[in-house]
Amino acid sequence: MSEELYFKGVSELSQMLDRREISAVELAQAFIDRKNAVDPKVGAFLSADESDTLDRATQTDKRIAAGEKLGMLDGIPVGLKDVLAVRGQKLTCASKMLENYVSPYTGTAMKNLESRGAVFFGRLNMDEYAMGSSCENSAFQKTRNPWNLECIPGGSSGGSAAAVAAGECVCSLGSDTGGSIRQPASLCGIVGMKPTYGLVSRYGLAAFASSLDQIGPFARSVKDAAILLNGVAGYDRLDSTSVKCDIPDYAANLSADSLKGKKIGVPKEYFGEGIDSEVRALVEKAIANCKEQGAEVVEISLPHTDLAIPVYYIIATAEASSNLARYDGIRYTHRSKSAKDVVDLYFKSRAEGFGEEVKRRIILGSYVLSSGYYDAYYLRAQKVRTLIRRDFEKAFESVDVIMTPTSPTTAFKIGEKTSDPLAMYLSDICTINVNLAGLPGLSLPCGFASNGLPVGLQMIGKAFDEQNLLSYAYAYEQSAGWSGRNPSL
Repeated sequence: MSEELYFKGVSELSQMLDRREISAVELAQAFIDRKNAVDPKVGAFLSADESDTLDRATQTDKRIAAGEKLGMLDGIPVGLKDVLAVRGQKLTCASKMLENYVSPYTGTAMKNLESRGAVFFGRLNMDEYAMGSSCENSAFQKTRNPWNLECIPGGSSGGSAAAVAAGECVCSLGSDTGGSIRQPASLCGIVGMKPTYGLVSRYGLAAFASSLDQIGPFARSVKDAAILLNGVAGYDRLDSTSVKCDIPDYAANLSADSLKGKKIGVPKEYFGEGIDSEVRALVEKAIANCKEQGAEVVEISLPHTDLAIPVYYIIATAEASSNLARYDGIRYTHRSKSAKDVVDLYFKSRAEGFGEEVKRRIILGSYVLSSGYYDAYYLRAQKVRTLIRRDFEKAFESVDVIMTPTSPTTAFKIGEKTSDPLAMYLSDICTINVNLAGLPGLSLPCGFASNGLPVGLQMIGKAFDEQNLLSYAYAYEQSAGWSGRNPSL
């Protein structure tokens, strides 16, 4: 197969299948071959059940032979972050705690994809329990950035981003708690989207911070991201936070003229100290491009932005300490072989099963929830979270979309920040407010820095206004044309 095949979009490949220019099994085998050739360098995949992938592709070929009309995702290889449940497949969360765990059920978002004929392809590496910004916290391996193998791909969904960027799968799913889709998408030069909280069911997503987590797509283009979002979005009675709302055909309603007459909000807090000068310049150039398309650019203020990091790491760690209490060494998790009694079993199983970053966040979360500190930390953080959300609500009274950098820098070298957790936490400074406010956010390529690494433009939309957000991103993408560049591996 020509290497160009690996960098084709969902709609192109769907048309090839529909015209019988290629079979679904041939397509699946081509990506299996690509993974086997490239992944030893990239390290995006934790595992891949190739026989299951080919079986799923065979079902698509049977539908084609029977004359059935294919959906856009039918026969398309989709990678899954190893935090998403699929019956009969491993679900490790990149942790020794779940190293041998096999999921007994399939989560709702994945069921939605199955019903559309998507071909699941492999379990993708991540920071352990989605805790990290570089994909260096995996218990099993480090994933590398396809644009520079000495650099990180971002995190926590680093494997999902790197696999798409490297042409190892057509698109993929990740999860975003504080930027874990958008930041790696930015660093790997692809499109990544965090939907509005409640648009995509969290049933089948291993929980990190339940009020922040959201499943979302990685893709090579805005249109592909829209197609994949259509494949997973929708109300689910099994998720108490799922919201009933209309789900339009996002991909069919994209418009290259959508920015004309719209107001773009540019928050001054996102362009100050800490943002790399090249990143700032490329993002400002992208915003100027949008202005040339007929948009009006308005400077706005989100005054509580500087409080986002402390608020996020209080709320996220508190919820993490609660969610991870279930991993006790008794039921389905790692069990220490050297324990002398039940109490010792709890201590040693968790000490052996969890990595350093996970332990750090559990301890911090337990502290802020403890007696005497709950009101001082957790309750106060929730109040400030409300102020952050109100900042966005006020801003959206006068603008249609907000644009910022996605990441303050391009991808940094592997090992560069592992000894400084605070510096690592600051990698998410541009993204975490979106999760705290429950809004949709999208990152797409807006250029390359002088070091050859990609830079991402973040667009933030109104709650449940994914259609317009995707359209604004599509208009910029069509004008700028950055989605056509691919790494050499």
